[in-house]
Amino acid sequence: MRIALGADHRGLSAAQAVVGHLRADGHEVSILGDASGSPCDYPDSAYMVASAVAEGVADRGILICGTGIGMCIAANKVRGVRAALAQDELSAQLSRTHNDANVLCLSADLLGHALVKRIVEVWFRTDFEGGRHARRLEKIRLIEEGRDPSQRNGSASFSDLESGRVDAKPPSAAPKASENRTTPRG
Repeated sequence: MRIALGADHRGLSAAQAVVGHLRADGHEVSILGDASGSPCDYPDSAYMVASAVAEGVADRGILICGTGIGMCIAANKVRGVRAALAQDELSAQLSRTHNDANVLCLSADLLGHALVKRIVEVWFRTDFEGGRHARRLEKIRLIEEGRDPSQRNGSASFSDLESGRVDAKPPSAAPKASENRTTPRG
């Protein structure tokens, strides 16, 4: 599997431990961003790794910073990325089975190297379950497009709601005859 890995200065030591482990398991690992150990800004690495995953250059990504939180926030700004912060094996497993996470974010300050390796192992050997979770991922995709996932067909956007082009009622609320709209959608 092609893995893009990025870390800031606080995550570099943990990242170096993970790289050897991944390569020993037969993965192709590309380190993206500043790996010098000098202070750097985590959004830079997060963007590089997330973009590599979103563009299909990498199959999955791993990001490591002090807490993992900043990397996760930044990576999730890239369309198509489902970054998850995992702090134990269970959260890593659920991020894959339920959310099909394609970027794993880790804390170098809160997790030891042994736990980081176990989390990475679980994350890579766990498959997405699909089923009801696939429906939820589709709703996340609609949100990325600026569309309201609660609409039956997901075609309404927030601006549609603001302008009154669509009702803000959930799909389960049937409109009364007097509330039927005849405004064409464009």
